[in-house]
Amino acid sequence: MKTHLKTIIISLVIIVVVSLIFYTASRKKPVLVSLGVAETDIVESVVTNTRAGTVKACRRANLSPAIGGQIAKLNVKEGDRVEKGQILLELWNEDLLANIKLAKSELKTARASADQACILAEAAQREAKRVIELEKKKLAAVEDVDRTVTNAKAVQAGCRAARAAVDVSVARIEVVKAGLKRTQLIAPFSGRVAEVTGELGEFVTPSPPGIPTPPAIDLIDASCLYISAPIDEVDAPAIKAGMKARITLDAFSGKSFKGEVQRVAPYVLEKEKQARVVDMETYFIDPEEYLGLLPGYSADVEVILNVRENVLRIPTEAILDNKRVFVYHAADQVLEERQIKIGLSNWKFTEIISGLDQGEQVVLSVDRKGVSDGAFVKPESTASSE
Repeated sequence: MKTHLKTIIISLVIIVVVSLIFYTASRKKPVLVSLGVAETDIVESVVTNTRAGTVKACRRANLSPAIGGQIAKLNVKEGDRVEKGQILLELWNEDLLANIKLAKSELKTARASADQACILAEAAQREAKRVIELEKKKLAAVEDVDRTVTNAKAVQAGCRAARAAVDVSVARIEVVKAGLKRTQLIAPFSGRVAEVTGELGEFVTPSPPGIPTPPAIDLIDASCLYISAPIDEVDAPAIKAGMKARITLDAFSGKSFKGEVQRVAPYVLEKEKQARVVDMETYFIDPEEYLGLLPGYSADVEVILNVRENVLRIPTEAILDNKRVFVYHAADQVLEERQIKIGLSNWKFTEIISGLDQGEQVVLSVDRKGVSDGAFVKPESTASSE
């Protein structure tokens, strides 16, 4: 009896082992998938620029002298820090300097002549008053009074003419000084010299109409920076000045800067055929953040249209057409296709209104071969740890 029972137990064990081997052999190899988790966090609705934006200085000037001439003095070099009002470059102007010297000498002469004429006028006025008093006492003839008063008025007119000549001399000096300034290139603001075109002794000429020429000096004030970036015409109506933004730069990978939209252009640009964009200017909120940044860096801007906090979200890459996802069931390692309802969305995360619960896992590698409803799968992290 015991021998018979033992035989039955051994047979059952063999049957179970064979069944397991057969089941394992007949089951398909699992599809490796990457997973994301439905979790509670923040979701933003954003708009991004269509092409790379550019870091620009709030003040940048391509400077050239107002007139042509030979460079006589070059007071700066590339990289120099300059202050507002500093003379950067000066053309040959010795003739104007000589004219100023001459005009100042003429001014001294005019002032001396005016002093002389006015002193004589004061003396003639006193003499006229004395003769008028004598005439009242019958001690002077009427003819003497008339002659003396007329002479006083004439001399006073000479005084006024001499003073006017002084004003003319002063004005002449100002005219020559204005001409002198046209030979000087003066910094309109404090900044740093980015580029210098020209050397001592070279000639510079103003740009003829319609023919741009390189500026003599490129001056940049990098104390204030902003991002100029193109936005697709479809997205432009949703963007308004004052909206918060997030700025990223290729030169500072992994770091973002807080920004604010300051201006959206009131017109559309046609960059290429069938491509129309609107220029947008975004300023850095915290000046301390962009210390060390250089104008010309490439940058991207995400304008934040709407924000929702403490909502259920999943990675956007998990969502298929018609708002479907593949949910992973860890117990039997199979996928379930499920319909969901979504809210706010961006390229990274999407808000889930219904269809998923907190902690459920969804497939991110939706385009991988073999991923379908009911598919037998294995998470990549699990597969790599085995």
